[in-house]
Amino acid sequence: MTTPTPRNLDWLLDDLVARMPDVRFAIVLSTDGMLLGRCTSMEQADAERFGAMASTLHGVARSAGAHFDVGGVCQTVVELDEAVLFITAAGENACLALLTVETANMGMVAYEMNQTVQRVGAHLSADPRPTLDEAGSRQP
Repeated sequence: MTTPTPRNLDWLLDDLVARMPDVRFAIVLSTDGMLLGRCTSMEQADAERFGAMASTLHGVARSAGAHFDVGGVCQTVVELDEAVLFITAAGENACLALLTVETANMGMVAYEMNQTVQRVGAHLSADPRPTLDEAGSRQP
């Protein structure tokens, strides 16, 4: 599921990981799971798999918001035995996802993610993928 990226966001993710010692990995993904950027400490295949997982979890949260008519998703957090997964909306059709150690300060991680999104949110957005119309031709 490799995607060519029109902009390189890896530097941003490397900076985020370097500033927060409890963060193990960081990626930017489109809401449909396509990898847009990854920290360089994460292998491409692992980053793509992480993007698919993060997209699915964030999508379930969006579905819950729509089903109960309570609005969109700001952040999805999954606490695991030995890690915490954070997924934050980041611009149009994009998400920022981090994996931290289990002892991470969750408030600080959420704050730093939101600060990153506010600073560079326009660069994190992803264009929606074209769809096929009823005749089978691509539509923007």
